[in-house]
Amino acid sequence: MSALIVCLNSAVTRVTSGAALLVIGLGLTAAQAQSTWVGFPTSDGPSNQRVDIDRNFVKEWESQPPKGFPTLSKQNLAAMANAIRLYEGVVAGGGFPLVPDEQQMSIGLFSPAIATIKKRLALSGDLRDDDGDISQNFDYGLEKAVKRFQASNGLSPTGVIDKRTVAALNVPATVRLRQLKVNLQRLTDLARTAPKKYVVVNIPAQQIEAVDGDRIVSRHAGVVGKVDRQTPILRSSIHQLNFNPVWHLPPTVLSQDLVPKGAAMAAKGEDVLAKYGIDALDAQGRKVDTSKIKWSAATATAYTFQQKPGPENPLGFVKINFENSHSVYMHSTPSDTLFGRNFRAASSGCVRISGIDQLAAWLVADQGWTHERVLAMKKSGERLDVSLKKPVPLYFAYITAWATEDGVIQFRRDLYNKDSVGQVAGAY
Repeated sequence: MSALIVCLNSAVTRVTSGAALLVIGLGLTAAQAQSTWVGFPTSDGPSNQRVDIDRNFVKEWESQPPKGFPTLSKQNLAAMANAIRLYEGVVAGGGFPLVPDEQQMSIGLFSPAIATIKKRLALSGDLRDDDGDISQNFDYGLEKAVKRFQASNGLSPTGVIDKRTVAALNVPATVRLRQLKVNLQRLTDLARTAPKKYVVVNIPAQQIEAVDGDRIVSRHAGVVGKVDRQTPILRSSIHQLNFNPVWHLPPTVLSQDLVPKGAAMAAKGEDVLAKYGIDALDAQGRKVDTSKIKWSAATATAYTFQQKPGPENPLGFVKINFENSHSVYMHSTPSDTLFGRNFRAASSGCVRISGIDQLAAWLVADQGWTHERVLAMKKSGERLDVSLKKPVPLYFAYITAWATEDGVIQFRRDLYNKDSVGQVAGAY
């Protein structure tokens, strides 16, 4: 039921453990800062020829992010302070040069714009001394630097400069400095209170981390709330897993999706509930004859609506529950197409998780569950609720800028404009 889904390998080199991201030289040795970018397909054809990006690589990168370092690690606080000093220096020196928004640029291109791009990437530390000279040639050194920049700005590291990469390059240094300072405050509070074992949803990064002992057990791509249906910032604890759950339509979906859809379909003599396999229940829990529901009346929202487990159920095969006042939860999905995209703010506030079977198995591993057993539940379709004997702390955090102990500075789009820096930090 795609209209109502809510809270909705070619051999290429993967980046692992954040090693190939932006290294800015915060006291690292040459060995620590060594990049592992090799083997990504490139082109050195004519400068006016469009480069075909390996779409399989892009989908894999987006849906299976590398583990790297925990976002909420206490070790990141000193790295953030160093990053702030770096950007204060860039701002004092006049900031970043403006990168021209030209045609798609890739290796082999010769253009005056390339010199500007190299200067921009050198200032932020993406282009290092061993990557080549400041010239007008888009060489291999620049391609490596572009990949570093893209990966540390939440973009697929293709090495090709497209419009989105240009937009990210042109976020002013003053804005990035402001974001670093704002997020240092957020991180200080979260990192100093985070327990040994927890799960964090970084909303702007559209990623979920399972952390144990300051080590990422798994990192997952996520789908978060739309700008007009934002995923809330909260703290709670995961206390239950619902395998093959019944979907109880939340208030937002009911008022903004089901009722308008029901009214539109009723005007054409169609039944929205029959089409999507949804049951309407009265206050006593009795199934209601759908013909008696007046979708254009306020009474339509007086019913409870639910959908049984199955291939069309938008919750997928597992739902992760935690106490909160926003009627949100985390869940899988019958359609994983969004996980292969870079922009994944597309739900009604709930969080969909790629590879949720791994996360579910980790949450109940101390209760005798294995990954194979979780997958068996997916295959069987059996309804089962599993309460966690020891609830796992959960954070829904809003972190758009952070630095890690390896010297990498990370930026993500300010999806909900919570950094108070204007639209420029969320427009790519």
